[in-house]
Amino acid sequence: MPDEAANRSARKAHSGDDSRGRGDEHSPLQARAAFIQNWSWEFVVSFNRGACERGRSQHGHNQETHQKVRDEWEETRHQTLTLLETLDFLFRCHRAAPFLFFNGNTFAEIARRLVDVLFADLPLARRHDAASLAAHYVAGVLDRDSMTGGIEALSEAADFRPGDRVRTLKGSRKGVVRRILTDGRVAWLPDGNKAELIALPESLLHER
Repeated sequence: MPDEAANRSARKAHSGDDSRGRGDEHSPLQARAAFIQNWSWEFVVSFNRGACERGRSQHGHNQETHQKVRDEWEETRHQTLTLLETLDFLFRCHRAAPFLFFNGNTFAEIARRLVDVLFADLPLARRHDAASLAAHYVAGVLDRDSMTGGIEALSEAADFRPGDRVRTLKGSRKGVVRRILTDGRVAWLPDGNKAELIALPESLLHER
């Protein structure tokens, strides 16, 4: 298995900045590195083979596109790109379908593992949600704007003040911060509720 942790520069993009005032240059998706330099094409092939075995499908190459995608992969993986450009590249590889089956699963799982490692400094729930957003985008089931907005929101510092509008990580409930407790937990009032809820700050996001 490649050393996915070799490129950790994305962490600098979400370490201690006040996200409500930051520009695009501070977005974790704009961090630059050769993020997939240690992921050889042979690994990609072996990963697809494993996905096919688990899915009880034939593993094989798409003769029309396999060599082209392989050449582009080997050229691109050594280039310094933004994290967003890297995810876009994984999306294009999926759409080019170099394998007979499970192209989406193959490249989406690479995106998931990559983001999971690069966002290791985030609270676990936010880290997993960011990795899931990246994987869903590469798999083609989530649009690019939703992915970028979601990851940027998840990377924000969990810094709240009374009066801030917040939502849960999944967005199922929204409300307003009432007070910050002495232990750092957040007392907030969901819309339509009469009773406050108490939450860990990392379980809430600023509502945009």
